[in-house]
Amino acid sequence: MGPLGDKYLPAVWAFCSSPAYAKAIGEIDQKLNVTNANLVKVPFDLDHWTKVAAENYPNGLPEPYSDDPTQWIFHGHPCGSVLWDEDAKRTAHGPLRTDATVLQVAVARLLGYRWPAEHDPAMHLAPEQRAWAERCLDLDPFADSDGIVCIPAVGGEIAAADRLRPLLAAAYGPEWSAAKERELLLASASAGCKPATSLDDWLRDHFFQEHCKLFHNRPFIWHIWDGRPDGFHALVNYHRLAAADGEGRRILEKLTYASLGDWIDRQRVEQQEEEAGADARLAAALDLQGQLERILAGEPPCDLFVRWKPLHRQAIGWEPDSDDGVRLNIRPFLRAELRSGGLKGAGILRVKPTIKWGKDRGKEPETNQEEEPVRPRRGFPWFWSCPGKGTAAERTDFMGGADFDGNRWNDLHYTRSAKEEARRAGIP
Repeated sequence: MGPLGDKYLPAVWAFCSSPAYAKAIGEIDQKLNVTNANLVKVPFDLDHWTKVAAENYPNGLPEPYSDDPTQWIFHGHPCGSVLWDEDAKRTAHGPLRTDATVLQVAVARLLGYRWPAEHDPAMHLAPEQRAWAERCLDLDPFADSDGIVCIPAVGGEIAAADRLRPLLAAAYGPEWSAAKERELLLASASAGCKPATSLDDWLRDHFFQEHCKLFHNRPFIWHIWDGRPDGFHALVNYHRLAAADGEGRRILEKLTYASLGDWIDRQRVEQQEEEAGADARLAAALDLQGQLERILAGEPPCDLFVRWKPLHRQAIGWEPDSDDGVRLNIRPFLRAELRSGGLKGAGILRVKPTIKWGKDRGKEPETNQEEEPVRPRRGFPWFWSCPGKGTAAERTDFMGGADFDGNRWNDLHYTRSAKEEARRAGIP
């Protein structure tokens, strides 16, 4: 914003953040989808709103602050709080939070996730917001090193609940207690639902559904399980699972053969000792391991497909690119299928996020401004008369039709052999 904008910014903000602005817009345009052109047609009384701004913000406009973990500027602390002190007319530290997001943030930190405000010291933040971001350093020792936290005790690591509790205790300090834990579990219960009885119960049966809801069905902590309440459950940091330079594949292999492998070995021992339920737990764990191996191999329907990448650059096996986003990279985990116990459409995830892979809006151009082809049939066959609503067979290894239509279909599948052939041919 230029010099004039900076000068008048408090007045503009006072107006735009007041109910008067919404009312004024409604008098010009009654539609729900108000156009940008109409937003700037609202009459603005500079003198009046300059006085309002001087009364509301005598210390100047506050720097950004938010306790909402879905916001870019969130400080990252599980229970830290920043609020507006109306008496002092400035931001201030608030009481430690006990809302439904506390456990969500704590789990994310346990899995090694960090918010942007923690990484960017130059980000404009209120002083109190910055202070909470810096206090997050005290919680870093509790973070898992590889982004895999098993809910039962597996591979020499203690159970997830017993790892989460010390992190919460460190976050709350002297305010932490068993009563505080019960308060957090109660706060996390959805309206009309019975709250979890323990942290372990919450992690197994409630966390992932609440996580998907909070983060708008783009989960970044995935709950992978074998379909049994008493079976194998693991929380995985998606950003580690989709990391570059082969790290993501190594993380998935570690989950498949080290973490789950240790659980399988234990079930075999319990089977030999004739422990109750060991046979069923072993069968479920082996089934899950087979599904993870399908994702590693990448054969349909557990393959990755990204419509803006040419066929010779499509991933072969689990070679994810985090820039492609959760919606596309999560598909193999939702298309894997447990023989028993899983939820419909959720694959090997604890619940099914609301994600669709149909046709996106808009169309791709066939050529650029110089009339050079940018979506040739051999490299991008799905833009050439693709039967996007056809059968699975019609949407698998589709190599293009007669006419270019540019439709942005996403739910297509390509076998390893088709991708390997494209790589050998170097199809542009």
